[in-house]
Amino acid sequence: MPRPPLARERVLDAFEKIVITDGERAATLDTTAKEAGVSKGGLLYHFASKEELAAGILDRLDRLTTLDLERMNAHDEGPVAYYLRTSVMEDDALDRALIATSRLAQGGSVAAGDALRHARRRWEEVIRPQVRDRASLDLVMLVSDGLYFNNSLDVNGVERLVPRDGDLDALLALVLRATAL
Repeated sequence: MPRPPLARERVLDAFEKIVITDGERAATLDTTAKEAGVSKGGLLYHFASKEELAAGILDRLDRLTTLDLERMNAHDEGPVAYYLRTSVMEDDALDRALIATSRLAQGGSVAAGDALRHARRRWEEVIRPQVRDRASLDLVMLVSDGLYFNNSLDVNGVERLVPRDGDLDALLALVLRATAL
């Protein structure tokens, strides 16, 4: 899959960062251009409107989800273990795309909400054949959600809300036993 032009990605990175840190309303074209270090004309060359910027974030999420699914299918421990281990993310590209898309959805974007549901369904499609039934799939997805949510609260490891190292291995083993075919 060819990589988009660098300037376009820089603009999209800037928009994503502003949406995450300051919210969708603060991510104006002018603010995005300034953050990206490009002129407003340079921004408009790649994205004619704020809606196109938001669509760029949704496309990025879809692209990164596809890459994640490839890694998930190839992981030595299997898709379930991969999915749960990567639920504890640390500021990677997929994490940022998910957060930005969530912020857009919170701002009322129906397309962003649809994109999040689509990504989740894609992950479920890979996990479903690996677990015994729908309840097992729900367990994996909900444990993942909990890990992801608590990871966002675990600032600098102060409260230790997310299992680490051996604790995560023990949680993973428990979920795998509970959901095995």
